Amino acid sequence: MENVKQKIQVIKQPGEYSYVFSKYLEPIAHVKPGEVVEIHTKDAFENRVTSVNDKPTEKIGEYLNPQTGPIYIEGAEPGDTLVAHIIDIEPDRDWAVSVIKPGFGGLTNTDATRTLNDPLPEKVWIYKIEDGMVKSNDRLNFPWRPFLGTIGTAPEIEAISALTPFTHGGNMDVPDVKPGNKVYLPVKTEGAYFFTGDCHAGQGDGELCGVALEISAKVKIKFELIKNKEIKWPRIESDTEYMVVGSARPMEDAARIAYAELINWMVEEMGWEKLEAYQALTQIGKLYVGNMVDTYYSLVAKIDKKYAHQGE
Repeated sequence: MENVKQKIQVIKQPGEYSYVFSKYLEPIAHVKPGEVVEIHTKDAFENRVTSVNDKPTEKIGEYLNPQTGPIYIEGAEPGDTLVAHIIDIEPDRDWAVSVIKPGFGGLTNTDATRTLNDPLPEKVWIYKIEDGMVKSNDRLNFPWRPFLGTIGTAPEIEAISALTPFTHGGNMDVPDVKPGNKVYLPVKTEGAYFFTGDCHAGQGDGELCGVALEISAKVKIKFELIKNKEIKWPRIESDTEYMVVGSARPMEDAARIAYAELINWMVEEMGWEKLEAYQALTQIGKLYVGNMVDTYYSLVAKIDKKYAHQGE
């Protein structure tokens, strides 16, 4: 019998990109669980910064992180969990961009962290993507490590900025949101209203200057729907680890959310008793910073699957 190649639905933004996660927008596509889609995204600056001679303050405008969406998931209802299987991320150009933007970043004066110091000067780096590397110069030369900086569903009532990570997902800037992994997202509205964008060619922990290796891309995703399974915060699963993302300020509250929700996952689905799970994560848990620059900070708590299922 001949293999029949599955038809992939290509999804492009038909008009203006969304800078919010909201259920009050018209869906740009309808997708059934099990379908594979190819979602086209623009970079965090809507592809406006293209040269080292550009001034980000003149090019970018007031908003960042254009989202492709919303995408309506057939059958999704409040109280369900949407699972996004990230199959592939392919750049649709041969370069990435990073910048220093005045008033934005982890080690500078911002609207949320005020000082009397002058802003850092703006600067642009262009990186060539070639042979599995992303290179600006001999020192700024890093491996290709693509992931989705922003991914999420629509909140129940409010519209949330595409810069903000929270319970819906959003701008978490978590490198584990990458090909081969599954991202679990809460469904708060009929159809889920899925959005994604802000693809990165790579990023260090914390996204320190606020801008990773930004790319425009084509993203292949397959959606799965878990009916009547409610989660409070985004979860990620790889071949070897379980993870939960918590987003808050101060940073220690984001860490508490991530670890507490990981304990809940271990209790609900892996047979752990709460205090024993608490003890296990004390001894073997992992924690890293996704971003330390956004409206809320995102931290990721992890446990290796070999420990999560130990003793079963």
